Amino acid sequence: MSSPLSEDIYKELAAACRGPVYRSSDSGFGDYSTIFNGNVKTLAKGVVCPLDSQDVSKIIVFCTKHSLTPSIKAGGYGTAGWAIGGDIIVDLSKIVGVEIETPLADGSFTSLRDASNNNTVKEASTTSGKRRREDDAELRRYDDASQAVASFLRGPPLSAQSTDGPSPSIRRRLNPDSPSIHDSQGISRQESQESDHGSRSSTSEVGSGPSSDSRSTSMISTAGTSPSPPADNNTSLDSSSMASSSAARIGADPFGYLDNPNNFPPAPPPSTVQAAYNPHAMQSWGAGTSALFSNPTGPLATMNMRAHAQPEHPHAFVTFGAGMRQKEIDAYTAKHPLGGKYSTGVAIPYHVPFAAHPVGSSIMLLGGFGFLSRLHGLSIDNLVEVEMVLADGRIVIVNEHDYPDLWWSLRGAGPVLGVATRYKAKAFPVPVVFAGNLIYRFNKATAPSLIKHFRDCVKGAPRELYANVLLTAGPAGKDSLIVVQMCYVGPKEKGQEYLAAISSWDGEVSLLNEVNEKSFLHQQDSVAQVLRGKAGRQWFIRSALISSLPDDIINQTVMKFADTPVGCTWLFELAGGAITDFEDNVIPKPQREAAFTIAALHQWEMDIDDDRCVDSAEEWIAGTLKPVHVGGPFPSFLGRHETPERTKACFGDNWKRLCEIKNFYDPNNLFKSTFWPLNAEGDEVQAHTHEPPTPEFIGKE
Repeated sequence: MSSPLSEDIYKELAAACRGPVYRSSDSGFGDYSTIFNGNVKTLAKGVVCPLDSQDVSKIIVFCTKHSLTPSIKAGGYGTAGWAIGGDIIVDLSKIVGVEIETPLADGSFTSLRDASNNNTVKEASTTSGKRRREDDAELRRYDDASQAVASFLRGPPLSAQSTDGPSPSIRRRLNPDSPSIHDSQGISRQESQESDHGSRSSTSEVGSGPSSDSRSTSMISTAGTSPSPPADNNTSLDSSSMASSSAARIGADPFGYLDNPNNFPPAPPPSTVQAAYNPHAMQSWGAGTSALFSNPTGPLATMNMRAHAQPEHPHAFVTFGAGMRQKEIDAYTAKHPLGGKYSTGVAIPYHVPFAAHPVGSSIMLLGGFGFLSRLHGLSIDNLVEVEMVLADGRIVIVNEHDYPDLWWSLRGAGPVLGVATRYKAKAFPVPVVFAGNLIYRFNKATAPSLIKHFRDCVKGAPRELYANVLLTAGPAGKDSLIVVQMCYVGPKEKGQEYLAAISSWDGEVSLLNEVNEKSFLHQQDSVAQVLRGKAGRQWFIRSALISSLPDDIINQTVMKFADTPVGCTWLFELAGGAITDFEDNVIPKPQREAAFTIAALHQWEMDIDDDRCVDSAEEWIAGTLKPVHVGGPFPSFLGRHETPERTKACFGDNWKRLCEIKNFYDPNNLFKSTFWPLNAEGDEVQAHTHEPPTPEFIGKE
């Protein structure tokens, strides 16, 4: 246990920062010092929650003065623990705010230097750590990605209230008329009166059509706001008759559905919160729900019109604070669509090319591979400007013209160079996607054939098509699953040929096919839904980029995966496309030309000590896949206990230049609680020296 801050040091830090400060002995410390991975124990002396870049600057100067190491926590989703590995945790969750704007007449954007800081100080300063944890828990609800998949994996929900509408903590964020939400001048708005049947409309109501202004602003974004497709359209199960279960199975064995091949419960209708844009539209799945989906003027009709609408702008610009989770930003831009051409009255949502949910804002500095990457590039490729605090406390605006060397390096290695506090990125029109899952039982005899079929189907695929295949392990004695996910960025009629090709494999009967038109907001939850990830478990991630996927690698992969414990998922994602178009940042060209990105995503309960949870991932990535490796992984996939060699391999021939820029902007290695594998003298250091330890009780009887 580290020693706490002395009273004098604590008072000095509290006086420097307007946001709250907690010592390790304070009751609020735990709310800000935990992360998604439970296999990490912080030794920090305190937590400070800045409200803007000015606060961050003062904190950095304070840490330098007292020889304290800061660690920067944006979302807390990184598995290595760097976010809580320093002496002082700088929690950015109060630097919120998001807005979307159309391009200026010359195609440019309003610089962060000239734009107002949309973070609302009064609101941010009064948001408790407990409330933020509640909000994070709500953001990790993924069933709206596909109600068919949710029902398939877990059975029907306990009650309408369990899925039909957000919790009070998220309703506060959904409803900007709440008394706890303030406008940019900090003036409290009039309280909204809610009932079980409706709520008062806000000033920026969802689905109300295109924004009348070129810029739309929100202090905090919302929960899901886009329609989900009907669960029964184009959804097939291999059972001709399906029995409905009346008992809830929340928390039950997620693979229980495999015990009886005829025990597939029917999917409930999509969340009426998502479908009707109204958190109080319905309180049950009772009579009348079908009218919601058959109404031609309802949200499904709107989605159909969007599928054929023409966007007025090739892209927009989204500005957001570093404390925003990417799911919040996706929900905000879905709630604030922009008008299309020809005055059709159909507004089109725009989205930043993020990785799939859940990640924090630092994905904008580390890579960011997701459903839009093959069409528009990585997250870092779509940054246009960053507000950053440097190691000497300076606040700078970084773009292609200002600080060009820093601009080159921060897109891929940003956390080792400074603290990003605000971002501006491109967002692209995504009217609708044709997307979903094909689910099969994992069978050692037939799995290689399915993976090879997938590989051959996606060869030469257009940039609009994202596709992956993942293997996910079930409990001992239970079947595991193979899931093929596709996301065609476009309407059904253009995406169906790819679904037809992939689903033509006849080695096994598909347990579920729920590919359909849906909103991009829902699709962003789809990977997390299948992973069934849970905060607080032990997590271990390893990743690689590979040049090809030959038959022998597939065969070896299937045999090794058959022996993995429950909670292990191995993922093959089709890469390429627009990722290869960008060469002006620190990610090297060979990595960008990789054919597939590979990841082992392992999770297991805190009371389990099974070496296979780590060893199987290491052996697969470092052993089986080694013949087809292309350098190291994208930096966003760096995990716990990485070797210096793997970290350096992420940057290939760009490593030497990156070191020079790091030495210039952070000569004393202040930002060492990151993936950076060198000390201030330039010598390699092992991972355990710059990441927090594992809790002592793990592995002990």
